[in-house]
Amino acid sequence: MRVLIDATAIPANRGGVGRYVDELIPALAALGVDLVIVAQRRDEAFYGKLSPTAQVVTIPKTFESVPARLIWEQLIFPLVIRRIKPDVVHSPHYTMPVAARKSFPIVVTMHDMTFFTSPEVHLGFKGYFFRAAIKRNSRVASGIITPSQATKDELVRLVGANPEKVTVAYHGVDQSRFHPVSDAEVNRVRSTLSLPENIRYIGFLGTLEPRKNVPALIAAWVQAAKRLPPDQTPALVLAGAKGWDEQIEGALNSVPDRLTVKLPGYLPLDDLPGFLAGAQVVAYPSLGEGFGLPVLEAMACGACVLTTKRLSLPEVGGDAVAYCEPDVESIADALVELCMDPARRQDLAQKAIHRAQAFTWEAAAQAHLAAYRNAIQSR
Repeated sequence: MRVLIDATAIPANRGGVGRYVDELIPALAALGVDLVIVAQRRDEAFYGKLSPTAQVVTIPKTFESVPARLIWEQLIFPLVIRRIKPDVVHSPHYTMPVAARKSFPIVVTMHDMTFFTSPEVHLGFKGYFFRAAIKRNSRVASGIITPSQATKDELVRLVGANPEKVTVAYHGVDQSRFHPVSDAEVNRVRSTLSLPENIRYIGFLGTLEPRKNVPALIAAWVQAAKRLPPDQTPALVLAGAKGWDEQIEGALNSVPDRLTVKLPGYLPLDDLPGFLAGAQVVAYPSLGEGFGLPVLEAMACGACVLTTKRLSLPEVGGDAVAYCEPDVESIADALVELCMDPARRQDLAQKAIHRAQAFTWEAAAQAHLAAYRNAIQSR
């Protein structure tokens, strides 16, 4: 099977959809799939190294901005597809080259439905654009992939997608990278964050966008600190790319001087296991996720994870994580309980390691292959 994957939407910091595509490509190659990857020029060498057997095609630099890339996708990409003649095209980020659908089966990944369920967390025109794209592409694509059953259910409920052409393909976790690490590695990462060994910390990993509910986490941590013994008060480390949540600055301004909060920005991939494993609690009080990859990666590292029961997160965490509601009081209560109960933290950490082993990129690739075959047969 020859599969053309459009990787042109991958951001430079490789968060979110970037991590998904970067893990999926070698897993598909390992199954013997003939891959053609269309990418931005800055990623040509990266994908060539990631999958040496794949053909990498790059787009002109003039089309690398988001608006220009979308124009390229609709007007020029169909010509690229005709030249390559794949068996199936995979568009991994909501949009697709609509004009090519009559000649080639196209599979689209729909990551979540928060553009409909939580429109306030997406910037104005972006929300309008993606709602329109999801409605149209759910109707015209040959196949759809979602990373969870919750996202599939929402897609069917909200835009009337045909459930028979939607395949659930859970993300995996790279166990060779995300696993419990040594104290030395934890301390190395602590050093890069300028955190002394004797200071515990609550960790968060993700883009600082409204959906992640970071202002509520900050306020909850401040409340929890008032109820914890002074010698057991953890720092708060918010790791991830700077997003567009305008309430975070106000929340940070309310943090007392005696407390320590750090925003290291986007962490190198090699630092993530030490960061996640070293946290007293990894807190991810999201308002809703299509999957929740940071939760799974923290679980694989043996972290005690606190998250919400919104959308897909219970599918990932099962009984191996602690849950709270997304409001400040609930998050604060859960943080206090976990910080004061090392036995529960250890129990959750052990359960998390075991549960994370069920999520593999090989299984994700197999599910994608099934979606590709179904799309081809549907034509």
